[in-house]
Amino acid sequence: MTSAPVPGPPRTGVPGAFRPAPPPVAGPADRGAPAATDGSGHPAVDAALHAIANAADLPPADQIAQYEAAHHTLQETLATIDQA
Repeated sequence: MTSAPVPGPPRTGVPGAFRPAPPPVAGPADRGAPAATDGSGHPAVDAALHAIANAADLPPADQIAQYEAAHHTLQETLATIDQA
């Protein structure tokens, strides 16, 4: 006599038991951030973002200078927006 499978939650720790896939990890596009190919629409901001992305390939001492320059550019850009 064979018994019919009983519906219910999957058994864990049993070989061949169903294991659901882990939930997907949200990437930048899922968080509402623009993709790398999307521009901000403002040339100065796009240049600052490009400089930040390129800084990852530089030695740490040079990265600091790139981040400071990008920060300065973004501050100036925001100041011009406030004046408009």
